[in-house]
Order: sequence, then C-alpha cells, then structure tokens
Amino acid sequence: MKIAGSVALVTGANRGLGRAFTRALVERGARTVYAGARDPGTVTDPGVMPIELDITDPDQVAEVARRLDDVDLLVNNAGVSRAASFLTAESLDPARAEIETNYFGTLSLSRAFAPVLARNGGGALVNMLSVLSFMTIPRVGSYSASKAAAWSLTNALRLELAAQGTLVIGVHAGFIDTDMAAGVQLPKIAPADVAAQTFDAVEAELYEVLVDHYSRDAKAALSADPEVLYPALRR
Repeated sequence: MKIAGSVALVTGANRGLGRAFTRALVERGARTVYAGARDPGTVTDPGVMPIELDITDPDQVAEVARRLDDVDLLVNNAGVSRAASFLTAESLDPARAEIETNYFGTLSLSRAFAPVLARNGGGALVNMLSVLSFMTIPRVGSYSASKAAAWSLTNALRLELAAQGTLVIGVHAGFIDTDMAAGVQLPKIAPADVAAQTFDAVEAELYEVLVDHYSRDAKAALSADPEVLYPALRR
C-alpha cells in the first residue's frame, strides 16, 4: 500500500506520537489525514482535518465510521497509562481505564472501520502496541496487561481481515520521547522515527515493527525461560 494518495485516520492525534503520525502522513502525500482527538480544538497542524473522537464512546465511534467512509488506512494510536501496579493501586479503576481504552477502544475502532477498509480495497490497519505487550514491570502492570491484550487482538485481526485484503500491522516500542515516558530516565526514540518506521512497514507490507532494541530484545526473549526477561526471579 502506498501512503501517497491514501486517506488516513489517526486516533489520539493531537500530541506526541499521534501528532508525529499525522505529520508524516502529510509529508508522504496522503490525500486526506483525519486527526482524531477528544478535543478537536487541540489539533492545530496544517494539512490535517480535526475529528472529535473518544474511542471509548461506541456511539461516537460508529458515527465517525459512517462519516469517514473514504478511509483506507487506520492508525489506532490512542492510549492511556495510569502508571499503576496490580497490588498497590487504591482500586481497580486504573486497570479498567487502560483496558477500556487500550484494548476495547482499539477493538471498537477496528470493528467499526473493517467494513470501510474492505469497501476501499482492503487498505491497512496499524495498532500502536509496546514492548510491554511482550513483558511487564510491576509499577505499570495493568498497562502491560492492556497492551498484551491489544497484541493478541492485533494477531487475531490480522487473521480475520486477511480475507478482505487488509494488512494489519503491530508496532512495538520501548520508550518514546513523549509525555507518557517523561519520567523515564533511559534512552528514548523520537516520535518521528517511530512514524517513519511504521509507514515504511505499511508500504513494504510488513506485519510487525520492532522500532528499537528494547522491543527487539524482548521479542527475542519470549521463547526463553522467565528468568531471562525477569532477572529478579533468579535466586
């Protein structure tokens, strides 16, 4: 699939990685770039069309899918992290919020736009995942669980949508230089680099993007004993 001439919708597009996705699409010649955000007034970049979209609102998702019937590239980028562990969070609310957005929100958009993509020749669906789809750390345990669920969803969507010719891509990254990772004191990848690798993969028709060494190392360790991913388990 070529980015030039495509019609794309990016969720969570008002800042950070979402904004980098929309900018890259414009630079690569996409015909139309819809920028979904809860507050469309926060979308200010030239060349994009702000769209009010809360991916946790099923009625709004359905209405947007009806209106944007020309989309052939969906980028499921919107996500939240409450930085909560399973056992020390005061309630289940952080875990529920992450699952509701990162898993059910992604599922809702994918279901709504699957027939749109089919009518427009198949196109592509991109899910922004994480190195934490492959592994977890205690202080963000519930976020990791939501991203692991989204990874499984991505694999299932890839199989279900293959018959209609839709390419489904999962993008995994460690630490991206955005507000979400502001407190992380480790090397980070630039959002523009993630966007570039993602759209290179769309054009090359790849199924998965491992954008940095964190994601590549974690994926490679999945077949090893748990102590490899989790050294704290070693006695």
